[in-house]
Amino acid sequence: MIFDIDLDGFDDAVLKTSATQPVLVDFWADWCSPCLFLDPVLKQVVEEYGGAVRLAKVEVDEGDNMKLAGRYQVRGFPTVILFVDGEEVDRFSSARSAAFIRDFIDRHLPAAARRSA
Repeated sequence: MIFDIDLDGFDDAVLKTSATQPVLVDFWADWCSPCLFLDPVLKQVVEEYGGAVRLAKVEVDEGDNMKLAGRYQVRGFPTVILFVDGEEVDRFSSARSAAFIRDFIDRHLPAAARRSA
């Protein structure tokens, strides 16, 4: 449900998977304080959905991952992009609250898959 991804595996693990299940992609950096704040909140919220949505973590400073950030015109970190059917459908930047993230996800899930709270 939550996994690390890099440039080489991105198309299979994110774009193809998003044809059957929404995938959030967190573009983050180890030196980024807002990224470190967002990480546990994002993971907690994704776990609350019990598999209805997946979370891919892209550490932009590893390998060729900055090329991946460039492909999606990521201008700052953290940036979280939601993919559905192989396409970007929405994004947000900066650290956000759990309530914001839940609302963000719920806007793009069928009613039956939304978190019941």
